[in-house]
Amino acid sequence: MNILEARDVRHHYGDSEILKGITLSIETGETVAVIGPSGAGKSTILRLLDLLESPYSGSISVGGELVNKSNRLSLRRKMSFVHQKPLVFSTSVFDNIAQPLRWRGADKQIIGERVTEALHLVNLDGFESRQAKTLSGGETQRVALARALVTDPEVMFLDEPTANLDPNSTTMVETLVADIIHRRNLTVVMATHDLSQGQRLADRIGVIMKGRLLQIGKSADIFMAPVSREVAEFIGIGNILTGTVSDNEDGLFTAEIEGRKLQGSGTFENGTRVNLFIRPEDITIATMENPCSSARNRVEGSISHLSIIGPLVRLEIDSGFKLLAVVTRQSAEDLKLAIGQMVCASFKATAIHAVKA
Repeated sequence: MNILEARDVRHHYGDSEILKGITLSIETGETVAVIGPSGAGKSTILRLLDLLESPYSGSISVGGELVNKSNRLSLRRKMSFVHQKPLVFSTSVFDNIAQPLRWRGADKQIIGERVTEALHLVNLDGFESRQAKTLSGGETQRVALARALVTDPEVMFLDEPTANLDPNSTTMVETLVADIIHRRNLTVVMATHDLSQGQRLADRIGVIMKGRLLQIGKSADIFMAPVSREVAEFIGIGNILTGTVSDNEDGLFTAEIEGRKLQGSGTFENGTRVNLFIRPEDITIATMENPCSSARNRVEGSISHLSIIGPLVRLEIDSGFKLLAVVTRQSAEDLKLAIGQMVCASFKATAIHAVKA
């Protein structure tokens, strides 16, 4: 069942159109990450789905119930929101977490039980009497999580939950969120610019750019089969080439790029301009002294740039067009790779994901 639905949602701030016809459905119990660059509209779509703001046009439904002025407050109480920079009051941790329950008129016993449970969920047992303003960034974020959980929401929204945290605190918060999702079967909608965080935490990922939801699907769908050049560029696909289809045979197309021919899986009409996406890790490198692999695509070129990134080496190959490849550091040493060296880059037809340009 869909717990949240947005249909053709548009939103303005002044004369600026921030969201341009967003349609999105979120199932009960799933985690959806909305990723995109700064200013794309990620936080805005969260605020609209959380009913903190009303859309300029379009509709939002919660649990199949269309949101209107009369039911907005009751539906809003099913949700909680953790902001990118969480606000804590100048009181104790206990009082900070208890505040939403007090606003709802809960009695002291329920408040005590719920706060204790929420603190345990975020590994802050014993922090009740600590002053919230004295906590570290990671601890403050966990207090914000506890405050969001204390009302036992059906949906929790996380707006860039680790944007201001150090790596250790980020790992801790991500682990807590994943554990809470598993324990509570909670529906979570999060905004992040961190692609890997979306992969780690979300069941589905939506890519939003310039106010438009360009693609939504499982992580593998987004990262292995982007639907457009814009999505491919944002997720860092590595190799994005543009060519013209010249032939089709046996489920393979041939595209001409800078005088070279590449073959990929699929069928396009001859003359079609296509964007070809090839991940650097799908490219095999061989020196000219060694036989190139039997892969369908083989391109010779010279290494124009070489950089070491931890255990990997990133190569930039000039073959009439730029081609990026990644090899292990050990492979680079074994092949004695160096700038200016001629190499053969090979990759399978299935390594190419193509869309119309």
